[in-house]
Amino acid sequence: MYFLQIIWDPTSDGIALFGDFKIHYYSLMWMAAFIAGWYLTKKIYKNEGQSEDKLDGLFMYSVLGIMIGARLGHVIFYQPELFKDDFFSVFLPFRFSGGFEFTGFRGLASHGAAIGMILSMWLYNKKVLKKSVLWILDRVVIACALGAVFIRIGNFFNSEMIGKAAGEGFPLAIIFKQLDTIPRHPGQLYEAFGYVFVFLILFFLYWKTKKSTQTGFLFGLFLVLLMSVRLVVEQFKIAQIDSREDWIFGLNTGQVLSVPFVLCGLYFMFIYKPKTT
Repeated sequence: MYFLQIIWDPTSDGIALFGDFKIHYYSLMWMAAFIAGWYLTKKIYKNEGQSEDKLDGLFMYSVLGIMIGARLGHVIFYQPELFKDDFFSVFLPFRFSGGFEFTGFRGLASHGAAIGMILSMWLYNKKVLKKSVLWILDRVVIACALGAVFIRIGNFFNSEMIGKAAGEGFPLAIIFKQLDTIPRHPGQLYEAFGYVFVFLILFFLYWKTKKSTQTGFLFGLFLVLLMSVRLVVEQFKIAQIDSREDWIFGLNTGQVLSVPFVLCGLYFMFIYKPKTT
């Protein structure tokens, strides 16, 4: 018996607008993530004495960088055959192979999003902000941590990235009715819950301490905390690629990809020293 067992069986995966066209709940969660991030970063920019004109540029660069990075990350790390089987669906929210269909970008990877965010902030700093790429990264990661919460809730709505079967006596199990009748770990909600704490820690350190003046520290801490949550929660989720449950040293794909980010974060927290002029 389970202390709490929930049957997740949504009647729809989105809001229908025109005929077969609909906005998926997953897409709505991405929209919520960007909107919440914009308002939070606006508050931070005001605190830093930055103009709203520069904030508008930040929004454009971050949306494009994160979305493109997340999409390419998914295809490269998890579904490379898509380049051959349905090339244009990699870059467009449509399926062309086997019939034309609007799908939205449902295959997005957090590791790719992280890389896309870093690269887009480098370009944004070079073209617009003209301060230091680590200056903006130390601040934008607070909004990114909050956005990650919404994205994992979107995964839950989609009944994707599901957990392994929960053992008898486990306090919480969810049956994703669209898939099967097996009580499973709600891996998406575990991850979302973990990201709430990542956001709160970064938010507190920025507003209540002087850690934002230590160049690279908040960015490094973000990488360490976010990817550590991923490393732990991946133990409760089924492998996204068959035969990669035990890929390298007992780690699956998501865990292996998280390790370099954690090491990079530790470097910026404890080793990196900004250049002095």
